[in-house]
Amino acid sequence: QVQLVESGGGLVQAGGSLRLSCAASGRTFSSYAMGWFRQAPGKEREFVAAISRSGSVTYYADSVKGRFTISRDNAKNTLYLQMNSLKPEDTAVYYCAADQNIRTIVVLTRGDYWGQGTQVTVSS
Repeated sequence: QVQLVESGGGLVQAGGSLRLSCAASGRTFSSYAMGWFRQAPGKEREFVAAISRSGSVTYYADSVKGRFTISRDNAKNTLYLQMNSLKPEDTAVYYCAADQNIRTIVVLTRGDYWGQGTQVTVSS
């Protein structure tokens, strides 16, 4: 079992920045590829970004490429999402997910373990 807890969400003006964190506990954090997803009201959950177990490989949705950066600190069992140049359309609940296979996260948009989510609201 892996427990995931997101934090760092909030209200920010368009053009601003936020940094989300996802603290992991339980099984070895470095054994899992990690990802960020988001779900806006009335919309399906969508993939945002993913990172390999070592952190050497990352993937991004086209909608966030160049604005968001995913990273991880395996010594601290923590995943991050630095979000810059935020837009109102980035408003959503953001979830972190863990899976032993990064393909499951990126291609199948699934994960074995999920956090409870953190709200990000971007005002225009």
